[in-house]
Amino acid sequence: MPAHTLTPVIVLDRVSFTWADGTVALADVSGSFGTGRTGLVGRNGSGKSTLLRLIAGDLTPSAGHISRTAEAAYLPQRLTLEVDRPVADLLGVGDTLRALRAIESGDADPRHFDAVGSDWDIEARAHAALAEAGLAPDMLDRSVGQLSGGEAVLTAIAGIRLRGPEIALLDEPTNNLDRDARARLYDMVRSWRGALVVVSHDTALLELMDDTAELYANELSVFGGPYSQWRAWLDAEQGAARDAERAARQAVKREKRQRIEAETTLSRRAAMGQKAYDEKRVPKIIANGRRMAAQVSAGKLRGEKADREASAREALDVAERRVRDDDIVKIDLPDPGVPAGRRIATLGDGEHSWVIQGPERVALIGPNGAGKTTLLERLVGSGSTNSSDSGGPGEQSPLGEQPDGFLRSSARGALHTDRVGYLPQRVDGLDDAASVLANVVPSAPGVTIIELRNRLARFLIRGAAVERPVGTLSGGERFRVALARLMLADPPPQLLVFDEPTNNLDLDTVDQLVDAIAAYRGAVLVVSHDDAFLERIGVSLVLELDRDGTLTER
Repeated sequence: MPAHTLTPVIVLDRVSFTWADGTVALADVSGSFGTGRTGLVGRNGSGKSTLLRLIAGDLTPSAGHISRTAEAAYLPQRLTLEVDRPVADLLGVGDTLRALRAIESGDADPRHFDAVGSDWDIEARAHAALAEAGLAPDMLDRSVGQLSGGEAVLTAIAGIRLRGPEIALLDEPTNNLDRDARARLYDMVRSWRGALVVVSHDTALLELMDDTAELYANELSVFGGPYSQWRAWLDAEQGAARDAERAARQAVKREKRQRIEAETTLSRRAAMGQKAYDEKRVPKIIANGRRMAAQVSAGKLRGEKADREASAREALDVAERRVRDDDIVKIDLPDPGVPAGRRIATLGDGEHSWVIQGPERVALIGPNGAGKTTLLERLVGSGSTNSSDSGGPGEQSPLGEQPDGFLRSSARGALHTDRVGYLPQRVDGLDDAASVLANVVPSAPGVTIIELRNRLARFLIRGAAVERPVGTLSGGERFRVALARLMLADPPPQLLVFDEPTNNLDLDTVDQLVDAIAAYRGAVLVVSHDDAFLERIGVSLVLELDRDGTLTER
């Protein structure tokens, strides 16, 4: 791996962390982060978010030590917002701004001057930060509750930049951001000053990084370059590792075969010597001398062959450890019976309409608050579905977009099939107390348990894992169970509907989702702001929903 040469600003020395219930999140992790921008990647459950919290001081290591050159500003994956507080507090300048305004109103209390310090231009800088987040200056004194989720995230990030910390930590900052908000975030990152560590599955954001760090099997490694370069290096390295493993395995077989051949030769020689001794063809003293010499020679040869075979096995062990055992989803699904001309669903806005037919891949995009989630829920609720939402078909997801304006919108959808699978945003409807198998069985009542186990194995859910309670699974494992429940339904759905399916998924799980959709021979309707994901699943139609309820083909 290319060397990481930048000055370390964060150093981890054999850091471990165990949760209160005994679950080990990190074990003996060492490494460092340098100045500049670093993208931190790794599988769900590898401990990335936990590591950020440890670096930020939000958690304390169970063992080991973390050193920083400065305090770290931290943006968690989910902001806990007090909706009645001013936006200035979200920017992190509320106290300074209130002290400045008190001084301007004639209050000469020394505490106000201490609070302001040298930040006499804080209001102008706050207005600039709001503009960077796409907000008007008058939002400074309004409440956080008047912001959308995406606006709140951008404002919090702009506040971190405004305060100018030497170290900043961002955990999945693009989750739930629409395209405009993502573009603003990318602009912020391009001009970021100081050390920045970002946990993300957004490949566009990861391409803006100077370095890529990976947390894998409790090892932290840092590559000098953005995600695409690191991915290319890793793929090449793993290709070389697999070649080395095959060569080492062949070497073990060769050394084993030569040892067996040598043993056969030695046994034949020993038998011939014994025969000559028994037939007294040579004097006894000479025969005994030959026998002793042969035993010494045989022992030496056996030792050499055993050493060579042991060395070959050690080399194989080293080569095997280089090869990752990361599986990929391999799915062979029943054909849902969707001919090319089969009408599956219709989306329209009163003036225009579009028919989803055959095995089409259709994307629904638009700004946050336009009502994309509500449109999906209305569509799904217009017919019987195999929904993974615990609320059931037609009920409103408590976490989805519910703008009042959309209720008066002309955008509507209609199903032309009752075989629909729906995976809503952040709600999977799984029973945490029940096993994986128990969660999946109701979706496929006509499929035997043995066959269901075989099908679950293609989703990387194998052996005893199918009996584990869902509540004990990692985020990626849980997502695969929800996906399996949809895609293994009997009869198979003719339409799959996904709402922001890549949120909170690591890059490997996104790859698995892409593979699953590629293997699916029905229609797909997906809401996503992730352009790279939409391109990978082969979207053929993109519809954009505006805040006024208008649908436009892109």
